[in-house]
Amino acid sequence: MKRALVTGGSGGIGAAICRRLAMDGCQVIVHANRHRQKADELVAAIIEQGGHAETAVFDVTDRSGCATALAALLEQGTIQILVNNAGIHADAVFPGMSGEQWDSVIDVSLNGFFNVTQPLLMAMIRSRWGRIVNVTSVAGVAGNRGQVNYSAAKGALHAASKALALEVASRGITVNAVAPGIIATSMSEGAFSAEAIKTLVPMKRAGRPEEVADLVAFLASENAAYISGQIISINGALI
Repeated sequence: MKRALVTGGSGGIGAAICRRLAMDGCQVIVHANRHRQKADELVAAIIEQGGHAETAVFDVTDRSGCATALAALLEQGTIQILVNNAGIHADAVFPGMSGEQWDSVIDVSLNGFFNVTQPLLMAMIRSRWGRIVNVTSVAGVAGNRGQVNYSAAKGALHAASKALALEVASRGITVNAVAPGIIATSMSEGAFSAEAIKTLVPMKRAGRPEEVADLVAFLASENAAYISGQIISINGALI
């Protein structure tokens, strides 16, 4: 049974990914930071449905805390699948953006990627099998007004995914990024009205978290062994 860690696993997209990976037979580690209760409830639901799951609580921006938490997880065995899904918004037009808004978004998405991925990589390399999927955003592909910080963080993850894919390709490890557009989660509810979505998205609807999860699960599977270094958009033909 492969072990899978999903950061930000208690959120809308993260929870859908956790459920799908559990359905595929993985032992899922649902990561949370501030939302421990939601993660515990998701773990209980997965177990009730016959799956295998546990909760891990740490702050992805705390490098030493990450190292300690991940070392404890690795004592139980290699984590073969890593989904870097944790991310936050702190939107503002750039002239009015504070240093705190810039730093917080970069810290979670980009530094969090390093803090979680780097400690897990050697165990993957030794096992000669691994799947790393970075959940990014259409903002990292095309940019977005009021999200220079978010676009910068997600765009940097695209470049990091491509570079890391080159480093580990010979070791049976794939690295890809999934870039969702407008997805029906609590995070997007206040940002886009139904009419705005119909205007913006050629498919005239928001995507479902389960649709993102299906793509992530495929990239985490044996069937995706020859797909690496790719940025795969899922946005209803938005771009």
